Amino acid sequence: MPARQRFHDLHSGDFFIMPNAWDVGSAVRFAAMGFPALATTSSGHAMSLGRDDQQVGFDELCAHAASLVAAVDVPVSVDSERLFATTAAGVAANVATLAAAGVAGLSIEDYDPATGAIDPLEPAAERVEAAATTARAHGLVLTARAENHLYGIDDFDDTVHRLDTYRRAGADVAYAPGLTDPERIRTVVTATRAPVNVLLLPDGPDPAELAGLGVRRASTGGRLARIAYDAACSVAGELSAGQGPPERATTEP
Repeated sequence: MPARQRFHDLHSGDFFIMPNAWDVGSAVRFAAMGFPALATTSSGHAMSLGRDDQQVGFDELCAHAASLVAAVDVPVSVDSERLFATTAAGVAANVATLAAAGVAGLSIEDYDPATGAIDPLEPAAERVEAAATTARAHGLVLTARAENHLYGIDDFDDTVHRLDTYRRAGADVAYAPGLTDPERIRTVVTATRAPVNVLLLPDGPDPAELAGLGVRRASTGGRLARIAYDAACSVAGELSAGQGPPERATTEP
């Protein structure tokens, strides 16, 4: 079965976890562990290039996505930020470009780093509609993200209204990264009547709890990349301090 159809089918089945890979090596390892789908992470990808989040260009993202798609046999969804366009037409064109890279899904955010603010609802919904129309034409799963809670805006009613609006504009999956309260998560599931993605966080529900709340999908964002880099730096720091070889070192060069 083609990857895009498998990815669609996952969203009408049971709860699943979709870890975010930051390079080909992490993607290959996660796929080998049996996860049914993977996603990219904008912050993790930026880390792998020595940059901050939102400092990677669209051409670089497309090349990165294509490399992960080529390396694994599971569907890959792309963390595509704002889809790198200021207009609805530009959004649609960039969805088509990512489709050509072989991805099975992608996301669109309503935060604009150029203004440092959340988009007004009407233009945000127009962007989602443009992305959804093109995604549907290529068989992609579109995730619409309401970014309030990542940027210190604790307006839950607005988040729910936005996700419901994005769903009605054609998004397949609703996602509000940063939500950790079980009742709020349950409300999103009920209000949007859509498959909901939740970001796994240390102070949030665990996978079993999320499944019980009716969540369809969970992802890890840039967390796994940060854990990997922090662990490597910790061991490197021990070496720098003259504490000898790391305990987990292998014999490989």
